[in-house]
Amino acid sequence: MTSLFRFVIALSVLAGSAAGADQAGQRQGFAPDKMETILYGVAYYPEYMPEDRLEKDVALMQKAGINVVRVGESTWSSWEPRDGDFQFAWMERVLDRMEGAGMHVILGTPTYSIPTWLYKEHPEILVTHNGAAPALSDPYSPAYPSSSPPGYYGPRQNYDFLNPYFLEKAERVIRKIVAHFKDHPAVIGYQIDNETAPTGVPTPYANAAFLARLRRKYETPDLVNRIWGLAYWGQLIDRWEDLPSRDGILNPGYKLEWENFQHDIVTEYLGWQAKIVNEYKRPDQFITQDFSGSAHANIDQWAIARQLDVAGTNPYFQTQKRLNGRGIWFSGDIARSLKRTNYLVTETNAQSIGWDSRSQFPPYPGQFRQAVYAHLAAGANMVEYWHWSSLHYGQETYWKGILSHDLGPNRIYAEMASVAGELKRIGPRLVNLEKQNKLAILFSADSANAISYMPFSDRVNYQTILSQMWNALYDLNLEADFVQAGDASLSRYRVLLVPPLYSASDQVLQQICEYVKSGGHVVMAFKSGFTDEHSTVRHEMAPGPLRPATGFHYQEFTSLVEAIHLTPDPFKVGGDNTASVWAEFLAPDTAEVIASLDDANWRFPAITRNRYGDGTLTYEATVVTDALQREIIRDVVRRAGVAGKDEDLPAAVRVRHGRNPQGRPLHYYFNFSEAEQGFRYPYAPATDLLTGRPVETGASVMLRPWDVLVTAER
Repeated sequence: MTSLFRFVIALSVLAGSAAGADQAGQRQGFAPDKMETILYGVAYYPEYMPEDRLEKDVALMQKAGINVVRVGESTWSSWEPRDGDFQFAWMERVLDRMEGAGMHVILGTPTYSIPTWLYKEHPEILVTHNGAAPALSDPYSPAYPSSSPPGYYGPRQNYDFLNPYFLEKAERVIRKIVAHFKDHPAVIGYQIDNETAPTGVPTPYANAAFLARLRRKYETPDLVNRIWGLAYWGQLIDRWEDLPSRDGILNPGYKLEWENFQHDIVTEYLGWQAKIVNEYKRPDQFITQDFSGSAHANIDQWAIARQLDVAGTNPYFQTQKRLNGRGIWFSGDIARSLKRTNYLVTETNAQSIGWDSRSQFPPYPGQFRQAVYAHLAAGANMVEYWHWSSLHYGQETYWKGILSHDLGPNRIYAEMASVAGELKRIGPRLVNLEKQNKLAILFSADSANAISYMPFSDRVNYQTILSQMWNALYDLNLEADFVQAGDASLSRYRVLLVPPLYSASDQVLQQICEYVKSGGHVVMAFKSGFTDEHSTVRHEMAPGPLRPATGFHYQEFTSLVEAIHLTPDPFKVGGDNTASVWAEFLAPDTAEVIASLDDANWRFPAITRNRYGDGTLTYEATVVTDALQREIIRDVVRRAGVAGKDEDLPAAVRVRHGRNPQGRPLHYYFNFSEAEQGFRYPYAPATDLLTGRPVETGASVMLRPWDVLVTAER
């Protein structure tokens, strides 16, 4: 039996099967925290160009000083233009030229888009199609068409992961490519697939695999009937074969199980690709996968990352007047947290971005350079742009590269060359940045998804509260890691921020209680502990197993049509001292009331603090304002003794910290504004790595618009 069909069978019995991959641990070979210098380069697609430009492009790359390119993903039809007819010469020429120019290459598996001949042979492989792009909600934010079944040819990543014909051909092309190029000296690593995410479509293969998963995980239909509450509306199943398809299902427990099944499909699929590549790759080569930026609830990023040597991420961000560190650092914090080490930026803005020309905002002078150091300040060991040269056709015509459509050197090229010169000089002192954060944000994909099935608002959801908490840290110049719900090592952190932990097992909630009892400090949002891991409401008084740590209970809650003032105003935020959207009617047991609803009909506590053991849990029973959230977190951080020295920096100046391989603390300061900004440098005497000038403790520092200061303590 081939490994392909062993994989298909394994997928058909997914029942937490990703757990096996989770135990794989760090692979041997490439060590992402032991690189010699920063990798700096571009994605390169000579096959997209209307003319042969290889020699000219490589000459421009060498002149610019880049040292890495990414090639080969989304090129299946170039590798295999006809079924079984494999063509390697076009890529051999590229790799040989890169090797001759002293550049490293990351080679992608091409499964992101299937060739037309495979579609013609098996059209059932395709499962979705794209509609029209919606109107822009924000002129700075590109809009993309949504996907809907049934499938037609055209979109990328438009296939049934479980289709055996797709898997057979995909395995063959991966093996052919990696076997052919595994010994090429330019190839330092492999990218498997590209921004992989599930389609969610209940194909016949998916339905069969889901049913097999339930048989293995729950053994009898009676257990599913009970935990999902299928007696409601008379939907009990007597035999597994009676289970309806996902289409039309409203039951939250079913939907959550299906979502986690989709997670496992992607995890297993990428693990399958990684296993194939591992059969061929050299010990000095690595495997990565590029996640689209942000924290995703439709995949298990942590489970996927455990099958990789190094995590990659594609953080795109707003520019011009909107440029700040939020988009870059949020994605970077996620990527760094997946393996608790450095990561690769496999794609990021070169010029303007978007699938059409409605949101074209090229960076101001200086912003391109500033963004590079922002990536490095979060722990990136590589910064790579999408892409080298702007396309003259196709969906991404206006997603511009380093070179514009005229393919000649330009302002962005010049700025890239300047940055490359700096990195050549100081890269060894910036690479492998080590973080030792004392704050973390708990991420629960189950809670994000379960809340989406039973939303409490049209404008506020799990992700908005998560972002609000992270943004509060950004405003306070504080850094944090992300941890998954159930992470066994919470004790490394002094402060834990918990967005609405709506769906979680008793064990996860008890773990948080123990964290508080042992001296941890928690800020927790409303709705936490309300349902179990199956999105089933608990029978016990809310907040269930969290009650000892929260120090309250409640039976009622209400939606809030209008904002309600709170009383008193302990954090001095004035008009921002309000509750909105949702409120729980807390009844304190041991908790201290910090602020309550100032309403004629009820004055229930809205913010409480409870001391439990050696720690505290601060609870927000409502949606608080951004200003109030910031001050609540500031207060908890100070109580926990982990406040930094950067709270009083100007609003436009943000900072990130770490320790370099030489053991020197590094401090990255950014002026994200059009005006000059000044501050006093609070750390030990240091050297400005970009200029070589000394920076003394207490010295007055002036940063030009869109400028950066990188200091290494002496």
